[in-house]
Amino acid sequence: MKMIIAIIRPEKVEEVQAALSEKDVYLMTASDVRGCGRQRGFTENFRGGTGIIRLISKVKLEIAVNDEFVEPTVQAILKAARSNPGRIGDGKIFVLPLEDCYRIRTGEEGGIAIGP
Repeated sequence: MKMIIAIIRPEKVEEVQAALSEKDVYLMTASDVRGCGRQRGFTENFRGGTGIIRLISKVKLEIAVNDEFVEPTVQAILKAARSNPGRIGDGKIFVLPLEDCYRIRTGEEGGIAIGP
């Protein structure tokens, strides 16, 4: 089992969801987050003043999958989240080991608890 964490542009969420659905990956948690990376923010003019916005709005997707779904999930996110052509700020994907999972409703444990 793996936990896939993807940080993507907010405008790409629906495209990523559609791409994941094609790979039979439907279960995810999405959070609005702010952060900085190579984009290093941007300058904004507001009420006659100039300010630097260093933390940029992104969406964080957390997707727990069984091992056979790792590669299709990562490839779907890569394809759907990338700008054309790819640009700084398109995001990152992290794949972490997932030690265990429990479904609270039934008490199921492990990979069966991740499945639908």
